[in-house]
Amino acid sequence: MAHSSSCRPCFHMAWYLCLYFVIESRVALHVAGAAKAPPQPAVGNISKVEDARLFQIYYGQSFKVLKNSVDGKSYLLMQDNSKMASRTKYCTGRIKSFVVPLSNYSVDTTNSPLSFFELLGVTESLKGITSDEITSQCVLQLYSSGNLQLVNRTNIQQFSQFNAHFLTNVDEEQACNFAAYAPSDETTPLEKAEWIKYLGTFTNSELKANVVYDAIKSNYVCLSKAAASLRSRFKPVVAWLEYKQGIWSFSKENYKLQYVTDAGGENIDSSITSNIYNVSDPEERDSFHAILCTLDVVIDQTNVPDTTEYTLTTFLENINVGDDSCFGFVTNQSVWRYDKRALGPMTLDWYDGAISQPQIVLADLIEAFFPTGNYTTTYFRNLAKEEGVIKVGPEMCNRDISAPMEPIIVPCQ
Repeated sequence: MAHSSSCRPCFHMAWYLCLYFVIESRVALHVAGAAKAPPQPAVGNISKVEDARLFQIYYGQSFKVLKNSVDGKSYLLMQDNSKMASRTKYCTGRIKSFVVPLSNYSVDTTNSPLSFFELLGVTESLKGITSDEITSQCVLQLYSSGNLQLVNRTNIQQFSQFNAHFLTNVDEEQACNFAAYAPSDETTPLEKAEWIKYLGTFTNSELKANVVYDAIKSNYVCLSKAAASLRSRFKPVVAWLEYKQGIWSFSKENYKLQYVTDAGGENIDSSITSNIYNVSDPEERDSFHAILCTLDVVIDQTNVPDTTEYTLTTFLENINVGDDSCFGFVTNQSVWRYDKRALGPMTLDWYDGAISQPQIVLADLIEAFFPTGNYTTTYFRNLAKEEGVIKVGPEMCNRDISAPMEPIIVPCQ
């Protein structure tokens, strides 16, 4: 039956009203469904592991899971405002739980770097250390002002006062709040530096950790590319040497060899580094000297009771040489040690600040391999130029301790 023209407006109005109510009901259902769905974590508060091999991070709605290959454990990190945090506690052989962000923590400073915490800006929450032999001048200031407790590392009960205790030696007896922290176990400089993301998960500082690591990695990659363009016809041949009880040996640590390659140098052949040389034996000494004559740069990493007393004369006496005329690294003044920054005779910043900021180490080595005279090294001192050790102390802290320490970005084009 045909509709009259006078009824057509009513028909159209009814149709539009029906469509309106259908749309409104669907929108309402969508909104209700969205309200029921758990919120997704903000992308900026998530860290993704790019280079490190020894840990992984997984995110849930109100928790994070760190899978740590150092001790084989999984750490469940629960947000302090979640229901899970109030009713869940794990302390098994393979799972431990922590409530984050940590309100306080302690660090085994006998062998664990503090500079990562400084870069994150969370040192105010640091309440305990196991040794005052540290090279962070600002943490030294905290300790000297009485804001930091010295804890006996062998008394596990003392660490129960902290939300977490970070340590490197996972073979020691552990309590439920102990967390493995071992950037030194990684095999390349950037792998070690990315452990800032690991620590960032404990303090909800992922955004800062990402920014710092991105800046450090970008600077490192830029410097490495710049070093490649500095290469002369032949790359300088470099060796890391160590003297102990009359025996000289070559370092085979992967991260050190990686530094040499990234700085534009060439590592001495592995068929040579596998040998050791007793300089008291005339034949072995002669073989060792022959190898030294092929080197352009030497990095002496000998452990000594007092680094301030170690000079070029000490080095030459240790290699037991009377005539150093064939040693190109002596003639060209390129005999180095990584003990330029130290608290005392044996406490070196090489084992702390150099781990978290490898771009500075790389810049140092580029200057050592391709000297310009326009760059002052941070961690390496030149024995051939009689450079001394810089002693760090709390009086050298010249920044706001509550604020994050900014990474040093070396000029690079």
